[in-house]
Amino acid sequence: MSETWRSETTPVHAPLHLRDWLRVFCRALPLVVLVFGGLLVLLLIRLFERPVCGLRRPVTPFVTQFVCRGAFVILGMGYHVSGVPMRGPGAVVANHASWLDIFALNARKRIYFVSKSEVAAWPGIGWLARATGTVFIRRDRRETVNQITLFRDRLQAGHKLLFFPEGTSTDGLQVLPFKPTLFAAFLDPALREGMRIQPVTLRYRAPVGVDPRCYGWWGDMAFGPHLLATLAMRRQGAVEVIYHPPVRARDFPDRKTLARALESTVRAGLTAR
Repeated sequence: MSETWRSETTPVHAPLHLRDWLRVFCRALPLVVLVFGGLLVLLLIRLFERPVCGLRRPVTPFVTQFVCRGAFVILGMGYHVSGVPMRGPGAVVANHASWLDIFALNARKRIYFVSKSEVAAWPGIGWLARATGTVFIRRDRRETVNQITLFRDRLQAGHKLLFFPEGTSTDGLQVLPFKPTLFAAFLDPALREGMRIQPVTLRYRAPVGVDPRCYGWWGDMAFGPHLLATLAMRRQGAVEVIYHPPVRARDFPDRKTLARALESTVRAGLTAR
């Protein structure tokens, strides 16, 4: 079981005034139309895509990508990419700072998130996750064999699987130690030889004069107030998605060494200026 990261202080959100609520409305309305309109289109396409293509999803990921790109336009938030996303199937690992990570990572490359099984039961979010092809797993070493089979099936379908190895979100200003448990599956003989993993750094930049942790969503912070605060911001900052060169699982002797190497690369991307 992963432990939730907490800090001694959290950003203080000022009370919303009339102009703030107007910004919330002007951003929230088109954002809702975009997200749920995109979901409806995705589900309609999936009615035909699933029986014909099975696990493969040749069309619907483009819908998800369009929605996520559009979300940053509506928010007025900068979106920058550096590095080259790897081609072909494999895994992607990234630091975890916010609910915005989902939009940031999907906007550039078609991926499928790997999430703890509890998320599937969350109201709203669980439904969206299932619709977009999220892989749900139990974080238990006894489930390793089942995870290997599941990952192998998805990789053979050409999918890129996205993991947050920290196991929790932070304020976006640091990278926690990567938990090596999931990396054991990558080193299994069934996957090891052809398995590639690309480390990715998510770096959020707050507007001038705003708490640098403003986009971070962690600990016991409620989603609703954080969403409202993000929508109400007069000036928005930006997020940068940094793609580092992928590594091959076969080049590492064990899961702990692999986890440390990927963690070091992601952390270096966050601290570089």
